[in-house]
Parts: sequence; structure tokens; C-alpha cells
Amino acid sequence: MVTATHDSMAEAPTLTVFYDGSCPLCIREIGFYRRRQGANAVAWVDVSQAASDVAPGLSCSAAMARFHVRRPDGTLVSGGRAFAELWAVLPAFAWIGRFFRSGPLGALLDLAYRAFLPLRPRLQRLARRQG
Repeated sequence: MVTATHDSMAEAPTLTVFYDGSCPLCIREIGFYRRRQGANAVAWVDVSQAASDVAPGLSCSAAMARFHVRRPDGTLVSGGRAFAELWAVLPAFAWIGRFFRSGPLGALLDLAYRAFLPLRPRLQRLARRQG
């Protein structure tokens, strides 16, 4: 079972973030975002313990392989564009989120994210060693 943590569960979250809680690098980054103003309106879902689909349309393997968010309208967004969606709901990063949500810039951010993915396993090992 996958559990979302959301500080104000009475309200619908502005965004749902699916992240790999078994990845030290991911945990550090998500921790950084969770400490920012506005993060209490986001539902944070650790998918590392999921046995099957973590959400409608999102398998555990897909969620573990690539960063995903779900907008309030139900749209699933992944990769670099998912980071732009997250940044857009956090006041400190809202301007950069809006900047990268626009057409060609979102594609550029997604390209950078795809270039990062092959490096992720090495960075995870390094993060584990540093504790």
C-alpha cells in the first residue's frame, strides 16, 4: 500500500508528487522541497514500497524509473516537466516553474532530465557512501 503524506489532508492537494524513497539522492531532493513554503499543499507519495500500481495510470516500475507528478485535474506529468509542475506550486520557485512549463522550454528541461537519468545510479551510490 502506498501512503501519501500531506500536511493539510482536509484540502485537496495542489499536486501529488511520486518519488523513490529508496534513493538517497531523491530523498535529499524531496526533503529540500518539503521544507519550502507551499509544500504542505502537496501530497508526497513514496513509491519505493509499492507492490503494484501506485496510482491510476502509473505503475510502480514507471514511478521508480522516472519522476512523476499528478496535477489536480488528474493529468500525469513526468520527467523534467514534472519538476516544472512542482516548482510552479512552491512560491520560491514559482517563476522558474512557469518559465519551464511553457512549450519549448519544457522540452529542453525534459531533455536535460533524460541526460541525467543514466547518471542517477552512480550518484545514488555516491550519496549512499556519504550517508
